[in-house]
Amino acid sequence: MTLDTSDQNIYQAIGVEPIINCRGTFTIIGGSVELPEVVAAMEAASGYFVQYDELAEAVGQRLADITGAEWGLIPAGCAAGLKHITAACVTGGNPEKLIRIPDLTGLDKTQVIIPRYSRNAYDHAVRSIGVEIVMVETQAELERAINPRTAMIYITTGAGSATDQPLSLEVIADVARPHNIPILADSAAENLTIPNVHLQRGATVVAYSGGKALCGPQCAGLVLGDKALLQSAWQFSSPHHGPGRDDKIGKEEIMGMLAAVEAWVRRDHDAEWQTWLSYLDYIAQRVRGIDSVLTEVNEPTGLSNRAPVLTISWDPAILHITGAEVAEDFARNTPRIAVASGGANGRTSIGITPNQMQPGNDQVVADRIHRILSAQRSPQSTELAPPTTDVSGSWDLTINYSSSSSQHQLFLEQEGHWIGGTHISDFSQQPIAGVIEGDQVKLRSQVSRPGDTIPFLFAGRAAEDRISGSIHLGEYRNADFTACRSQYAKSPISISIPRGAPLAT
Repeated sequence: MTLDTSDQNIYQAIGVEPIINCRGTFTIIGGSVELPEVVAAMEAASGYFVQYDELAEAVGQRLADITGAEWGLIPAGCAAGLKHITAACVTGGNPEKLIRIPDLTGLDKTQVIIPRYSRNAYDHAVRSIGVEIVMVETQAELERAINPRTAMIYITTGAGSATDQPLSLEVIADVARPHNIPILADSAAENLTIPNVHLQRGATVVAYSGGKALCGPQCAGLVLGDKALLQSAWQFSSPHHGPGRDDKIGKEEIMGMLAAVEAWVRRDHDAEWQTWLSYLDYIAQRVRGIDSVLTEVNEPTGLSNRAPVLTISWDPAILHITGAEVAEDFARNTPRIAVASGGANGRTSIGITPNQMQPGNDQVVADRIHRILSAQRSPQSTELAPPTTDVSGSWDLTINYSSSSSQHQLFLEQEGHWIGGTHISDFSQQPIAGVIEGDQVKLRSQVSRPGDTIPFLFAGRAAEDRISGSIHLGEYRNADFTACRSQYAKSPISISIPRGAPLAT
């Protein structure tokens, strides 16, 4: 079967509706659009065979020449780069140690220090090596945490590591340097700086995503810094066998990523910024004049996710729609548009980030926003239907995931429409809250641990002894649930309370 794309794009040909990206470089909607130079390099690379170690050597030197760093490595994404560097710090390039990962029994470097401000969902890549994570919050804690088992220090190059902060990169480097402990700086969504600002501030290596500001392959990354460490990291990477084999990167992506870095130093970044501003200006002009609508453009100066953002805000009491409702409408109906939503001080809003918008998108987006905000709507009723049951009590909760089930518990208290209580999940317990309208129940809890959150958004129908429905798990998709009132055996027993201290134990 051949895809027929004569009157539709390749995604529509298989029933997937594409999205106009007004959110930025989010992986879940494709990251960034690859530059023409990147696509050309990948196509040119596809017709040949090369020896991968020779390719890594040549590319490492070329990246060093372009960026001024000592060496360069192109892994299968920024997270893969974090994983490879962690392995290099644990093994020191010793393959006998490498093939034991993630069983670090008998290895001497088994701990990674992470400031609390740097804990995030992506440090799974660090943890996947099997290391013990040691969290610190102050310089004194950092100094105490360093010991012979410390393999490296991992940080994100955000606000917490800024020069004026208590645990800045400079402070961390001053503490780590006498102990020869490498520092891995995660700058995934940042603009590339040449010479590299984070290496100058004391990082040993710095990692970037290929599918963000660099507009390279989405499945490639860039790591710059210490040559010996990066060559140990390459040893961990595919095509070599071992625990890094799953992070395979093709010769096409390697050459495409190299082309993206070469293009970075030639791109007219000021002209790109002005193009983005012109998109936002067109949209802002289109919606001005709608009752209560205000527009504002913010031009950030930081390195991470650097792009101007247009905020369009309005009074929801006048237009009878919220920013969240607009974003949901745009996400589900064609033309599909990804926008941010928010609100403050009695106003609601949507946000437009233009750095991945394509020519002509601004007109489509402007028309869509104008149409939905200028539509006549009646005020939505805030009256809730009276509850048909009381869900107060304890519930045995069965959750059916895609290929397994779990037993949880709910302890609920209901006052009128409002519900509160506790949700005991597989490994933790957390507050739960929600509302009941008629027999329709909506509840929310959130499982949280350093670096990770999982929302449990329950929507179900309640009867006297049963609640059933579905759970929206955020990025982790959906599950079904059934909750039944807990049944306790009521066996009469006699309990004797001593009047004093026991005479025996």
